[in-house]
Amino acid sequence: MSWTYQKIGHMFRNVSSVSRSTPVAAPRRPQAPSTAALPRRLYRSSVGKKAVMAVTGGILVLFLVGHMLGNLKVFLGRADFDHYAHWLRTIGEPALPHRVFLTIMEAVLTVAVILHMWSAVSLARRARQARPVRYAVRPKAQEHRYATHVMRYGGIIILLFVIWHLLDLTFGVVNPKSGGAEPYDKVVADFDPSRWYITVFYVIAVVMVGLHLKHGLWSAFQTLGWGRQRRYRGLHLFADVVAALLVIGFVAVPVMVTIGVVK
Repeated sequence: MSWTYQKIGHMFRNVSSVSRSTPVAAPRRPQAPSTAALPRRLYRSSVGKKAVMAVTGGILVLFLVGHMLGNLKVFLGRADFDHYAHWLRTIGEPALPHRVFLTIMEAVLTVAVILHMWSAVSLARRARQARPVRYAVRPKAQEHRYATHVMRYGGIIILLFVIWHLLDLTFGVVNPKSGGAEPYDKVVADFDPSRWYITVFYVIAVVMVGLHLKHGLWSAFQTLGWGRQRRYRGLHLFADVVAALLVIGFVAVPVMVTIGVVK
């Protein structure tokens, strides 16, 4: 009996010595993501894409406000409007070469437009894949569908309008006065009463810009976490007022030229 107890005790001592001599592997900690990969991972997320749309949309809104204020100088007369147009090409001189600042601004706007459109397309594709079956028809769903159509198809119309606008008043390719004419002359010739259809197209495109801007501002507020219940009415009113002012400011020039107020 005592021999049995001695044997069992000897076995336990062997096991304990083996366990003490055998190293236990420490649990591996998950590796932290690389700092360089964080911007890419953030952009690939839905939140990141919405943030990119909000930031690029803000850049485009600031451009629209500045562009509208510059266009309204046409009501001050030929000299003031042409001076403003030439001043845009000489900003920063002599520290910067001729037209460099304007070129940089155009590059920033181009990148902003591409990122804005790419993010919008990616989000729409992701939403379609997440829910291939449509929601039942409800007032909220219809409102959301209306906003989606405005943002999607309005964006296409705006893109075509921007291309036409650049070919028309910036490069003068499709303008009756060609590219060598003064800016004031190009504006007056472009919206001449005989070219009323250009004015109609311009007005429709600007209205689409306003609708796009209205929904875009509200979406940006929600993305940034500002669209809470107590701010809901005020932010909606702000989006409506900004969109309406921009539409009126942009439409005023072609309409006044077409009806003969600006000659």
